[in-house]
Amino acid sequence: MHPGKSSNLGLRLYGRRIVLRPLVAQDFAAWSEVRTRNGDWLTRWEPMRLPHQPDAEQNREVFAARCSARERERHAGTQYSFGIFVDGAFAGEINLNNVIRGAMQSATLGYWIDRARAGNSYMSEAVVVLADFAFEELNLHRLEVCIIPRNANSRRVMEKLHIREEGVAKRFLEINGNWEDHVRYGITVEEWHDRRNGYASTWLGR
Repeated sequence: MHPGKSSNLGLRLYGRRIVLRPLVAQDFAAWSEVRTRNGDWLTRWEPMRLPHQPDAEQNREVFAARCSARERERHAGTQYSFGIFVDGAFAGEINLNNVIRGAMQSATLGYWIDRARAGNSYMSEAVVVLADFAFEELNLHRLEVCIIPRNANSRRVMEKLHIREEGVAKRFLEINGNWEDHVRYGITVEEWHDRRNGYASTWLGR
């Protein structure tokens, strides 16, 4: 069965210490607690919420609708969103966004983690787990990660995994009300295959 067609409850991706799975409505309490506790730490790196935009962090129904939208996107093959779980507890999110087929066969990768979990290389592990899914299961050719230059924590993930830096895109995305430059990182399936065994032994426990 194609990964995009399996049920939310059945899709699991495993690293050495983490599990990735789509979020479901029952995850609301854990997700809301982590997002609310990390509000100031996360919003500086995220697009500004519009005044009329509903607040999923405080509204169970809005969160459930968000989960349903992510499931529809996964079935359509346009986006694959996962919660990151450490010892069974919700710890953050990682997504394959803007999946493009045809001649490009590419996607962008975005992520965030609970500040209390930072510094343990969980995100590096999650990136490898999702890259394995993207290249080996979805047969994508290229992944891109775009990071605000001053976001040292996110850039450290790229450096730790030796993902190639491709340059700076000027005023690339609206973040927290400002059009921010982003450093662009990329990895192709050819690079993945060259490093797959090392990634697998270090991060996937294979």
